[in-house]
Amino acid sequence: MGTKLTQLLICFWISLPFCVTQKAKERIPRQRDAEFTDKYQACVQGVPGVQGRDGNPGINGIPGTPGIPGRDGLKGEKGECVSERFEEPWKPNFKQCAWNSLNYGIDLGKIAECTFTKQRSDSALRVLFSGSLRLKCKTACCQRWYFTFNGAECTGPLPIESIVYLDQGSPELNSTINIHRTSTVEGLCEGIHAGLVDVGIWVGTCADYPRGDASTGWNSVSRVIIEELPK
Repeated sequence: MGTKLTQLLICFWISLPFCVTQKAKERIPRQRDAEFTDKYQACVQGVPGVQGRDGNPGINGIPGTPGIPGRDGLKGEKGECVSERFEEPWKPNFKQCAWNSLNYGIDLGKIAECTFTKQRSDSALRVLFSGSLRLKCKTACCQRWYFTFNGAECTGPLPIESIVYLDQGSPELNSTINIHRTSTVEGLCEGIHAGLVDVGIWVGTCADYPRGDASTGWNSVSRVIIEELPK
């Protein structure tokens, strides 16, 4: 019994230094790791460095594939039809017919005529007669000078006319009351179709008055002027 106890004690004293040395070896690496961690974790952050320059632009990428075609849109509303009208610039169109000393003494009928070519149907005609007019009578009388277009008086809007009225006369037609005066008959007529137009100057009676002794174009020039005007 004593011998076994002695052997155990000898073994303990022999193995004790080895165990202590092994534990010391294991503790030294762990201590180094702890010291390394404490050293670098506790460092103060340094001043930021200078910002770097921009790099060179990159090259173009590979082109993408075509997209899917779009669908048709909704049908729009029906538009209004607008027609543009292009007209040529207006060109003057006029004519003059003149007579020297007509000395036309009729009391009823056509005195003179002037044919005119009208270019457009939507235009108007301006007409003018200038000449000497005279009226004689025993009692009150009235004569009327007027224009016709292809034989008819103007209706667009009204006739073109002038009148001469004489209130006091003499017992005889060859009395001294025999005054010839240059007068005019002038106006605009609309609604006349394009083409040839016979423009006439006529003499006739006034409504509700007797006819007198009329004279047109005595000893002077008479003229008719026709001009086509845009509306």
